[in-house]
Amino acid sequence: MFLDFPDSFFELIERPDAIVSNYRFTSQEVKQLAFRLDGLFLPLDNLENSPFYLVEVQFQKDEDLYYRLFSELFLYLRQYKPLSPWQIVVIYPSREIEREHPQQFADFLSLARVKRIYLDELANDETPSLAIAMVKLVTESESQAVNSAKILIKQAQREVSDRLVQKNVIDLIETIIIYKLPQKSREEIEAMLELQDLKQTRFYQEAFGDGIEQGMNLQKLKTIPLLQDLGLTPQQISERLELTLDTVLNYLAQQQQ
Repeated sequence: MFLDFPDSFFELIERPDAIVSNYRFTSQEVKQLAFRLDGLFLPLDNLENSPFYLVEVQFQKDEDLYYRLFSELFLYLRQYKPLSPWQIVVIYPSREIEREHPQQFADFLSLARVKRIYLDELANDETPSLAIAMVKLVTESESQAVNSAKILIKQAQREVSDRLVQKNVIDLIETIIIYKLPQKSREEIEAMLELQDLKQTRFYQEAFGDGIEQGMNLQKLKTIPLLQDLGLTPQQISERLELTLDTVLNYLAQQQQ
């Protein structure tokens, strides 16, 4: 969800004023112990006034979570020495899942740099933002989830004008329900969410086509370095892949950063 809809993360940590376009959600390997930090919001500018966020979503009890999380943080700091200040965000469905180990981590957990979010304690706003409502859908009971999902789908149709983004939001809502109701088939869930007619609309079909086109363009971009390694010039690559020369040059420049 954070990868596709980073706005939901910044609303969740009560930073809706953050410039989302300045961040990318990524993972990064810490080579010393060959482990990977899978939830990182890194500022693109790497400036001292733009924090980076280490995000952990924890839906099961884990006695070792804070031992691992703080160890990974400090190893990451040692290896990459980022200019940006660090922030940790841990997201729980409820407090009963958390294992604090206060004798070891009480001082760390009291820092302003560490934010713990309990989804069941989020304010019950009658008209929550779409991003927050989607996050809360993950913790809904099975009996309530389908009705909440139907409301969210209608909200997405009202509020999201970009057809591809709207399709992706609706697909994500459907995916959440699929995981919450594993005994149901996709066809059954489509019927429960009243999606059959929606998926036949011209709006949805055109969004689906846009998604395919974007996927094809992404594959073309990934081919650029391979063609360069084979000795093709940027001009030849642009002609071969039917891309503009500026697109090829910009992509190659990004790969060298």
